[in-house]
Formats: sequence, C-alpha cells, structure tokens
Amino acid sequence: MTDKKAPLCPYCSSRMKKWRVPEGSTWPDAFFYVCFNDQCPYFTRGWLHIRENLGTTASYRCRYDPHADKYLPLPVWSAEALKENIIE
Repeated sequence: MTDKKAPLCPYCSSRMKKWRVPEGSTWPDAFFYVCFNDQCPYFTRGWLHIRENLGTTASYRCRYDPHADKYLPLPVWSAEALKENIIE
C-alpha cells in the first residue's frame, strides 16, 4: 500500500516513503518522507560527491520534512541503511 499523501521525489519522481525518525533523534518530527529509489540520481551521484568532498564512503537520500515544508538530504552509509524505519 502506498501513502497517497506522500510527495514525489523532485529528482526522480518516485513516490517517497513515510519514514519513522529514530528514537533519540534531535529532529522534532515523528516522521519524514524519504526517496528510497536506489536509482535516484540524487542518491547515485551522492556517493561521488561525498567521497570527493569529505573523503568518506556515504551518500544521501532526498527527504521531505512536512513540518518545515522543505526537501533536504538524509545521509546514508549504504544502500540498505535506514530502510528498517520505513512505515508501510
């Protein structure tokens, strides 16, 4: 079942998934919407950008913060990272 209210990713047009913010996080929100499309150009280009600019292996996924009404990066260390918090 897809969340009909979930926005589309501005980079790949995939329906974003509702994602539960981890307990103990400093974010004030209970959830964000995140693009978990592994072919999304934002995610795929992020690996090279982080390596060249920060010298580490990581990328980011596009997240939408409904409280702030903004699209922002969500850092990830692997393609599977953070998928356990997807709310189906």
